[in-house]
This record gives sequence, C-alpha cells and structure tokens, in this order.
Amino acid sequence: MPLEALRYDVTPVGMHYLLTHFDVPDIDGATWKLRIEGRVRRPLDLTLEDLLERPSVSMPVTMECAGNGRARLSPRPISQPWLNEAVGTASWTGTPLAPLLAEAGLEDDAIELVFTGADRGIQGDVEQDYERSLTIHETSRPEVLLAYAMNGRPLEPQHGYPLRLIVPGWYGMTSVKWLTRIEAVSEPFQGWQQVDAYRYRKDNGERGEPVTRIRVRALMAPPGIPDFLSRRRVAPAGPVTVIGRAWCGTAPVVRVEFGVDGAWDEAKLEEPVGEFAWRRWSYDWTASPGEHVLTCRATDAAGNPQPLEQPWNIEGCGNNLVQEVVVTVD
Repeated sequence: MPLEALRYDVTPVGMHYLLTHFDVPDIDGATWKLRIEGRVRRPLDLTLEDLLERPSVSMPVTMECAGNGRARLSPRPISQPWLNEAVGTASWTGTPLAPLLAEAGLEDDAIELVFTGADRGIQGDVEQDYERSLTIHETSRPEVLLAYAMNGRPLEPQHGYPLRLIVPGWYGMTSVKWLTRIEAVSEPFQGWQQVDAYRYRKDNGERGEPVTRIRVRALMAPPGIPDFLSRRRVAPAGPVTVIGRAWCGTAPVVRVEFGVDGAWDEAKLEEPVGEFAWRRWSYDWTASPGEHVLTCRATDAAGNPQPLEQPWNIEGCGNNLVQEVVVTVD
C-alpha cells in the first residue's frame, strides 16, 4: 500500500496490501464448496450461495502482514522485503463463523480448527496447501468472519475469491484466503505454517513464540514530494499538516506522539474507523529550513509504546519499530 493511501479511512481495493504465499488458484465459484469436517457431529458442505443466504455482517478491519517492516531490520531477514507498506483497512462482508460451528456441532475433544486454502506450493522443502489453525476459543469470537466481499463487492481473485477467513486483531497470515476446508481437530496442528513459520526467535535452534496479534503501530504519510531515485522527501518551509494512522491488535491505541529531530509532542487522535480498525492522527508542524527527521510513535491502552530499537528476529516478524522520514525543507 502506498503510504499516501493512509489518507483513506477504508483502503481502496487496488491499494490494499497483498501477499500470496504460492499461486493465486483458479477457482470456479459455481462449483466451489466449503467443507466443515473432523471432530464435528454434522459435517457440512456449503456452496457460495449457501453462505450468501446466511446472516451477513460488514465491518472495517485493519490487516497487517506479520512481515511488515522486515526490510528495515539489520541484518536483513530473508523473506518478502516489506518496508512499511504491508497494511490496509477494508470493509469486509461475510457471515460469522461461530453459528456454522454450532450447526456442525463440535465434539467435546475439539481444541482447534485448521483452515485450508486452495493455494499449494513448496516452502521449507515441504509441499503443502497453505494451512493455519486457531483455537476453538479464538474462532468462537463473534467478529471472526467467513468473508465473500471486500469494500462492497465480491472478493477479487488475489484477495481470496470466493471465500476467505477474516480474524480481526491478528496478523494477516491468520486470515487464510481461498478457503476450501475447515477441520476440527483434537490435537494441536503441526503444519509447517504453524510450527516452522511465523515464530519470534533469534536463531534457528529456538522453537520461539508464535506470532499472533498485531503489535501497536503508527505510520505517517510522508509529507512533501519525493525525489525519484532516493524517495527522500522535499517540503516547503512553513505550516505542514502531517497525517497518519495508528492501530493495535491487543489493546486500543490511546496516544500518538509526533517527533521532530528527537523532540516529541502530542498528535491529535481521531475516533477509530471501527472497533478493529485504525485511528487517524494528525500534527501541525511548522517546518523550518534544513534537514529534519520526522517520527511517530503509538501507545496502546495497556501502556505499550512502539520501540525505539529494532525487535530483531530471524523471520523479521512484528517489526513495529518507530518510523523515520527524512525531509529536506527549502
């Protein structure tokens, strides 16, 4: 997502970030079905038409890739080289998952649901469908959706047509696209994307902690205009209103500070776009001639601020290091 798209409450579909692990699968919505099986009393086979006939919910949700900011880390982890652009807020429409689980009738020993997408490939020398699991407790949250529309229109192929999972508050790897199967299991899922990938660890010998909810973060739309090659910013002297967005998946954002050359001041916070969506912030900066480093830092309701030192890990996940933008003022 170009950072200038931070001006929109809801990110236009074509500007929303996108990560595809393998290929965009070729799916015919007319013949596609979702299978709910495993440790359930009544397995379900649902067509897209079946899901469209069920009660629907629309909600804005801020989604961020777990690797957002990876390319800002040093030494640089090997994976998708995101800078700060892997985030967006869409209005997702779908049917809540919880009533479907009740209809299927989870067995007493079911502890997790495994979500399988139609995209298949090789990662870590393992041929696999893209699969992730969540606990029954997480999947029973009323805001967890099986989404078939984005910003008021059917999902585009690259965003998961005909159906994807939406798990508000969690990093994007959890919201499995091109959903084909939901399996209730009685043992913790040991798939590659669950136990080998998306872990916070310093070296390959560690098991590490799983990547789960989105860490607190603020980003600004860089002011001024860019130099073509370096992308450094150039702005005129005088009043400049800097705007941005802040979000968090663990607790509400309650504060954003704006920094100029290391000196912090309070930014103005607006109401969130939704319960699970970002907040707009702004700051009126009087730009003086010279070169300046602009920063922004969010703090959540639990008192967690963004770090000033990089939270390095092998996979480069969860990097919510404070953003810096260098601006030359004429």
